[in-house]
Amino acid sequence: MIHYSRQKIDNKDIKEVVKALREDFITTGPTVSKFEKAISKTVQSKFAVATNSATSALHVACLSLNIKKGDRVWTSPNSFVSSANCALFCGAKIDFVDIDKQTFNLSVPRLKDKLKKTKKKFLPKLIIPVSFAGQSCEMSEIYKLSKIYKFKILEDASHALGAKYNNNFVGSGKYAHISVFSFHPVKMITTGEGGVAVTNDKILYKKMLLYRSHGMERLNSRTKPYFYKIKNLGFNYRMTDFQAALGLSQLKKLKKFIQLRKKAYNFYNKSLKNLPLDLPFVPRKNYPSHHLYVIKIKGKNVPKKRNQLANYLKKFSINTNIHYIPIYSHQFFRKIGFKSFSLKYCEDYYKRALSIPIHQQMKKKDLIFVSNKIKDFFRNTNI
Repeated sequence: MIHYSRQKIDNKDIKEVVKALREDFITTGPTVSKFEKAISKTVQSKFAVATNSATSALHVACLSLNIKKGDRVWTSPNSFVSSANCALFCGAKIDFVDIDKQTFNLSVPRLKDKLKKTKKKFLPKLIIPVSFAGQSCEMSEIYKLSKIYKFKILEDASHALGAKYNNNFVGSGKYAHISVFSFHPVKMITTGEGGVAVTNDKILYKKMLLYRSHGMERLNSRTKPYFYKIKNLGFNYRMTDFQAALGLSQLKKLKKFIQLRKKAYNFYNKSLKNLPLDLPFVPRKNYPSHHLYVIKIKGKNVPKKRNQLANYLKKFSINTNIHYIPIYSHQFFRKIGFKSFSLKYCEDYYKRALSIPIHQQMKKKDLIFVSNKIKDFFRNTNI
């Protein structure tokens, strides 16, 4: 099976995990802190808080930004549900901004329009832009709008570890109060499950540390070395030390992983350019991590043709996926106020989009095989 994305684990990774499992502490030990410092160095942020998932990281980020019941939060509908759920966990009201038809990220013109048309009391307290497929949003423009409309920015950069925007690493803190990365196995590097929130704000950093671990603060006292305080309601969102050991080992290969994905991206661009497809678009100011390679089917009967292509590729053990079903169209979201809600460009994208395999395990023969099967499909289909 050629998967749309997958992890690459080698013997060095396994050796580091085994080493961590033999240490005195396999959780709440020193390796997590080492991993956090390494992540901060990689993305050029001041602070990092590692968690057991990116969903958890988004949640503690929202809490640290003081998102609470009745607050309004806007995000992209073209994402996994965590981008919206993190606000709902806090009791906030979620809403969606349509996407750009070329990058599939949150559209700045549509954000501007929505902000202008929204009454002051209904304006968002927080915007969550999503770096879809490993490509940053127009963060400088969103940042400018944040100064006018007084909202905070939480960047869901789950796809974008190692990516750059305007020559700055995604997560460097130039345009967002907090950025979050994912270490799920299909992402750029993996810790099995895991995530991290990065920031340059020491107050936000300390808040996230509390929310990650039961709201607990240990006091370094000689007379009471066992003493701790529970300062607020928190959660057990900690990462284990053996996960962090895997993350540290994987992080050393991040540049290589991105280079391999970029080679695959360039190959597809050349190989598929004459087919009835819209291929990924990358603005000049972006250096993406190429987490996904999404093709968009052109022409008529698009959903049927897209589904037939997916089924055709499956016959040859080529795994594809759709990223994403619009968040607002899920059953739960229909029940909470989005019953007849739709967004023009997101709907069009969803009908046409298919993610084809791209990851650091793929060899050139795999890329040729996938490309040839896609060409065969269009050569033989009459739809």
